[in-house]
Amino acid sequence: MDSLKIKNCSSCTKPFNCGDDFQGNSCWCADFPPVFSPLDGVDCLCPSCFATACSIKIEEYVGTITPETAKGNKAATLPKTDQLIEGIDYYIAQGNYVFKAWFHLKRGHCCTNGCRHCPYGFKKK
Repeated sequence: MDSLKIKNCSSCTKPFNCGDDFQGNSCWCADFPPVFSPLDGVDCLCPSCFATACSIKIEEYVGTITPETAKGNKAATLPKTDQLIEGIDYYIAQGNYVFKAWFHLKRGHCCTNGCRHCPYGFKKK
């Protein structure tokens, strides 16, 4: 039996496919930053609700960061991934990728390029 698990979203109640399977493959939600503890939700969320909830939780965290606390933040200690998620790590403006503060915090240091959403307070002169 190798079929995907069908679950109902605990937020919107729509059915969705969970990516966990009997062959040991991980769910699609494993590509997102691990920003939830097991007690944060009753059960799984559909991809849309999960992305929204993850984005809200990240923006709340980013809102607590100052240039003084940016270095050594907990985002820099998360497992590294090459996967970028639109709306969480970046957005597209006028055809250009714009990296959000979360992306910079995960990197763990300032690149000194004067990025639009630099949480480290760097301003290009």
